[in-house]
Amino acid sequence: MTHVVVVGCGVVGAAIAYELSQIPDLSITVLDRQPPAQAATGAALGVLMGAISQKVKGNAWRMRQFSIQRYETLIPELEAIAQQPIPYNRQGILMLCFDVEALPRWQQLAETRQTQGWQLEIWDREELRRCPQINPEKVLAAIYSPQDRQVDPTALTLALVKAAQTKGVTFHFDAQVLGLKSTADDSQTCQQVQTTAGNFSADWVVIAAGLGSTLLTQAGIQPVDIRPVLGQALQLQLENPLGDRNFQPVITGDDIHLVPLGNEQYWVGATVEFPNNAGEVSADSAQLDVVLEGAIALCPALAQAKILKTWSGLRPRPYGRPAPIIEPLPEYTNVLLATGHYRNGVLLAPATAQAVCDLLAK
Repeated sequence: MTHVVVVGCGVVGAAIAYELSQIPDLSITVLDRQPPAQAATGAALGVLMGAISQKVKGNAWRMRQFSIQRYETLIPELEAIAQQPIPYNRQGILMLCFDVEALPRWQQLAETRQTQGWQLEIWDREELRRCPQINPEKVLAAIYSPQDRQVDPTALTLALVKAAQTKGVTFHFDAQVLGLKSTADDSQTCQQVQTTAGNFSADWVVIAAGLGSTLLTQAGIQPVDIRPVLGQALQLQLENPLGDRNFQPVITGDDIHLVPLGNEQYWVGATVEFPNNAGEVSADSAQLDVVLEGAIALCPALAQAKILKTWSGLRPRPYGRPAPIIEPLPEYTNVLLATGHYRNGVLLAPATAQAVCDLLAK
């Protein structure tokens, strides 16, 4: 039996644990200092921008494509195993276009996607009437991606945990990881993961701890530098749904997402707030006001909405290199990194889990 320890139980760690649980002869333990779906996962909006992203080749596109395809089977699979619903919007994503000069780029993307087996639609102002909530004075056109999705990140993560538990995965949510322990004769192999709840033996360790990954690698030759980027969002309540009750896609424009939740409620977000020179970042209410004002400019009916709550979270962004980081930790033979997903943790969780399975199989 091979013992695998996964550090971190956000959506990425939970997805890794679940997919690893399908592999025979693995004993899997997941460690976290807090309950699942906290930190970046708990603050995410779960917008899955795959086909509508500008990534058209290479690993960045392959991961998005795999994840979008996997979600179509993963959601019903988890709902059947965990016996709990996962809010999953299958009505696509509508990207608003404000600049006529950008339209040729979107047309080219639509043609590329067609050759890849994906569908994108370019809507003119006449077709935009399908979403009467959008301010026609602000928008020239839109790009509709019917195959992209949105999922509730917390519900998804909790279902992944429950499904993994049914397959024998053990979770410890009171275990703050303190370090990786090797022996004097074999400093390149991690023998144990040291935590406040005791030590856990490991044949393999997967670090999926987001911002916490930096601390776990600081003792090494090449520490991973992951820095926080804060995001704020709101939940709004309206008396009536925006537009057609039967057609409620995610609407995005000017980097503002409007996410329908049902019951006339919507998420709106998110800010992108970088740390100062000291590495500190705190929520700036003025930036959240700008996001809300921008959303109202796109959909004027939001001016009548009641704010039910606001929240913020820290996204883990690798410094000086692309996100995410999925690779072996250089000074170890049996430690893998699956971290630093920045704004795409929910989107790329399935592809990350598959990549970890592939690395362990080598």
